[in-house]
Amino acid sequence: MSVRKWAKRLTGLFLSVAIFATAWSGGAANTNAAQADLQLAVKSAILLEASTGKVIYSHNPDVPLPPASMSKMMTEYLVLEALKQKKITWDEKVPVSEYAFYIAKMADSAGVYLNMGESFTVKELYKAMAIASANDATVLLAEKVGGSEANFVTMMNQKAQELGMKNTKFVTSTGLPANELGPYSPQTDQTENLMSARDSAILARALIRDFPEALEYSKISRLVFREGMPNELKKANYNWMLPDLNNYYPGVDGLKTGYTAEAKYCFTGTATRDGMRLISVVMGTESETKRFVETKKLFDYGFSSFKLVKHLDKGAAIKGYETAPVKNGVELEVPAVTGDVANVLTKIGEEGKYKPVVTFQELTAPIKKEQVIGKVVFKTEGAAEGDYLQPEDATRGGVDLVAAQDVEEASWLRLFFRSVIQFIGNILSSITGK
Repeated sequence: MSVRKWAKRLTGLFLSVAIFATAWSGGAANTNAAQADLQLAVKSAILLEASTGKVIYSHNPDVPLPPASMSKMMTEYLVLEALKQKKITWDEKVPVSEYAFYIAKMADSAGVYLNMGESFTVKELYKAMAIASANDATVLLAEKVGGSEANFVTMMNQKAQELGMKNTKFVTSTGLPANELGPYSPQTDQTENLMSARDSAILARALIRDFPEALEYSKISRLVFREGMPNELKKANYNWMLPDLNNYYPGVDGLKTGYTAEAKYCFTGTATRDGMRLISVVMGTESETKRFVETKKLFDYGFSSFKLVKHLDKGAAIKGYETAPVKNGVELEVPAVTGDVANVLTKIGEEGKYKPVVTFQELTAPIKKEQVIGKVVFKTEGAAEGDYLQPEDATRGGVDLVAAQDVEEASWLRLFFRSVIQFIGNILSSITGK
């Protein structure tokens, strides 16, 4: 038996053991003990509200599984990051490489059939990747940004660590199995990319948070490639939950499907309704349609059972935290108010109790009105870290607190007398023992 076949068997054994262990551990796998029984036909799944990171439903969320083309979300992230850093431009032309041409000729590989001698803009290639899941366009972008796919995969794994994706390991930029790339196969015993449902959700959330323009492409139902040319190509988005496609669901605007023989049918979706954005992941479904049927169950449950509720208006004070201390100011404190409306996620029909977690910056005068001076996060009483996508979500996000008025810097004379008074006060306190 070849080394690659042994590696594939070991990978399969690892996945089977991981799934069994996670299922056996019960509560560790499912973050919400009282969550609904949606009876999903999936290997793993997760559903969360994007702004708070609150997990609404999960099943085996931390089991590393092959994500197939959902891997391309990381490629999208790194391409958009390179654009933001001005390392590349949307209008920059990229000539088709031998590797991209090889991928284009692969049987049963999603692509836009790139040919040697052709050149396309970064934007054309990005759209082909995001809408048509084009593997040939993806590797061409990977080579453009990373110099080679191997370098780009290193970047993918580094970014995964930065984002807190703890159960992810990429070996290709596309999600194609590493042992199916012929002369371009990387030297690795791992044949498939691995990513957990939680990590896929972390990646999806980071992508649309850091680069909201990604949704402008993922929401396009149909791609026209080489528009106006004799070999013009038209392809529908593999995300059938978009308008005018087979499994249309109102509010869906992304994000990425995936399929390989090992991964089965996967989908990371996102949808908005009444100002609330949900992110879902299903992995290991048995058919192209089933991944959308199971996603619909998640979205239906999320939108029918939860809502974002306004907890405080903009300009409101937090009880117990009405002021923040200021050094070297004419005043010793500055009134603190919310800089925006504060929303909290609540289950419909249940009144949530929320504890404000306030942090103030170390402030030194002068302070300007509406200057950001701290942050407040409303944490559900009794909520554990496991109820959130990432532990830091329990205290991350929230609403900025801003100064309600100016605080001028005190003169040296005022500061001198203030220090003298404080010195005398300290002496008196030590004498009286108070």
